[in-house]
Amino acid sequence: MEFKLEAEPRDATGKGVARKLRAGGKVPAVLYGHGMDPVVVSVDARELTHALHTDAGANVLVDLHVGSKKHLVLAREIQRNHMRGEVLHVDFLAIRRDEKIHVQVPITVEGESPGVKQGGVVEHHLWELSAECLPGDVPQGIEVNISTLEIGDSFRVGDLPAMPGVTILTPEEETILSVVTPQVLEVEEAVAEGEEVAEGEEGAAAEAAEGGEGAAASETPADGSASGEGGGGEG
Repeated sequence: MEFKLEAEPRDATGKGVARKLRAGGKVPAVLYGHGMDPVVVSVDARELTHALHTDAGANVLVDLHVGSKKHLVLAREIQRNHMRGEVLHVDFLAIRRDEKIHVQVPITVEGESPGVKQGGVVEHHLWELSAECLPGDVPQGIEVNISTLEIGDSFRVGDLPAMPGVTILTPEEETILSVVTPQVLEVEEAVAEGEEVAEGEEGAAAEAAEGGEGAAASETPADGSASGEGGGGEG
């Protein structure tokens, strides 16, 4: 999918100029790539937001018009206001249809895990993967099917099925997600095990104490007399 976007060249730069552009509904941007000198431009904030909220997300192919020139670009280094979510600045990387590009592809989870039904939870380790492909082959997302995962099972990058035209660059041994026992249950089990150990130790201590009392009683004659040595001294 490609999104057409108009850009206006600008001569001035700096924080003051950027603030004025944003106040006027524009987003300052820079166009670069393929050995061209960087070109400072501005784009309509609303149109840019629409472009970045297609199914392709930040990997949307943008047909950027700067005056009479057209450039196929990807949005890179997107700076946002984290409080309001608005885009403050964006870099546009010029690309070619016949050259492979590096992209970050989001991960989507499909299916229902048997381990989750048994009380487990899905623990995410990776939310996106690094990939290489032609601009026309950029996937909107990479699906991870968890319908066979039990508690204790994991899904690694190497478990993904091959995708035509797409090379995954993230190492195969890295874990994407796992189905694990919730921490609350682990704590409860640990507490329960600790109580069982404590009860066992108390029982052993009580038995030892009882055994000690019996041994002490057996060492003293029933009539309270002293040992044979004391009797011999009196005789």
